[in-house]
Amino acid sequence: MTFIYDLGTDVGMVRLLLNDVDSATAVFDDAEITAFLSLEGGVVKLAAAQAIDTNATNEALASKVIRDKDLVTDGAKVADAMRKHAATLRAQYQASVEVDDTYFDLIPFNGPRRGPELIF
Repeated sequence: MTFIYDLGTDVGMVRLLLNDVDSATAVFDDAEITAFLSLEGGVVKLAAAQAIDTNATNEALASKVIRDKDLVTDGAKVADAMRKHAATLRAQYQASVEVDDTYFDLIPFNGPRRGPELIF
C-alpha cells in the first residue's frame, strides 16, 4: 500500500480533508485517492467527499449495530455523520464556484467594419 502524506500535493490535501493521515491506520492508498481525484475532475474537496462517502458505505456495511456488554457501536450513525461531512465539503466547493450572474460585462469589439451579411 503506497502512502504519502504531503500537503503540497492534491493527494495529501485529500488525505487531510478525510482525516486519513496516519500510514498505520490508512483507509485508502495513494492510487485510490488519485482515482477519486480523477473521478471528480481533480477537485480536492469533491474527491475527499467521494472518499468519505465510500468510507461511510463501507462503515455501514461492516459495522451495523454491535452491542457487547458496555460497548455499543452503530455503523449507520457513523456513516450518517460521515455523509454529512461529505455534504459539507461539496457545499463548500459549490459556494466557491458560484458566479454572481446579476450583471454582465460589455466587451468592446474593434474588428473591421463590414456591411450586412448576405442571406440566402
